[in-house]
Amino acid sequence: MMLNPKLRRALPVLAVLAVWTLTACNHNPPAYQRPVRTYKKEPAKAAIANMQLAIEYMKLGQLANSRECIEKALKQDSSNADVQMTAGLVYERINDMPKAERAYDAANRLGKGDPNIANTYAVFLCRDGKTAAGEKLFQEVAVNPLYQTPWVALGNAGSCARSAGDLVNAEIFFNRALAIRPNYTEGLLQLGNVAFDRGDAAQALEIVQRYLAVNPPSPEVLWLGFRAQRKLGDAVAAAVFARRVQSEFPDSEQAQNMRNGVTR
Repeated sequence: MMLNPKLRRALPVLAVLAVWTLTACNHNPPAYQRPVRTYKKEPAKAAIANMQLAIEYMKLGQLANSRECIEKALKQDSSNADVQMTAGLVYERINDMPKAERAYDAANRLGKGDPNIANTYAVFLCRDGKTAAGEKLFQEVAVNPLYQTPWVALGNAGSCARSAGDLVNAEIFFNRALAIRPNYTEGLLQLGNVAFDRGDAAQALEIVQRYLAVNPPSPEVLWLGFRAQRKLGDAVAAAVFARRVQSEFPDSEQAQNMRNGVTR
């Protein structure tokens, strides 16, 4: 299932692969290595080695090799939460969603409340269209004392709701996130997008101004300001935002859209 464009911005916040590549032993394996053989006395160590190889091959785009390694790791130690999480990532990359969900669910159960595992699983659920389950899990992550950025989990829940067209709950989640971290840039931007989505260009513009008062500009927030001013009928103010996008972020997707005449 392709990621909904409205949810796509949340994914850089999550940095899913970055969490798991920390365990990788080598960033550039020179050639395909056969999965590590299982030694009778140390299957757990062999599983970790094969998991690390699976991560490396996934990063290189060698998905068949990655799958072979992670399936070997699962046979060696299916009780390792990290192995199950990596299996979820691999199966998702090859678009085997049923196996991906089973692996993520196993990782979440074996992880015993690990908020990073739960957050990754919640992202998958939202991408797979299971919005309610994803939002519930994000909220559990947000109240987990081991998770140091609860506003991010709430923001992810908001993006999940928005991707499903649920603007009411999206706004609630983003406001909850901003109550914890008032200058949370992604939360401000997405709250502005929600206001624009429900036709309130004036509020969207207010949020853009609030964002720019405390944060450096981004092409996304300037693009929102441009669209809000355009909808409000202020062509001069809209042109100011348009020039800023083109001059400050000439290589951005938003600048390209403007050059191509796309204004939505």
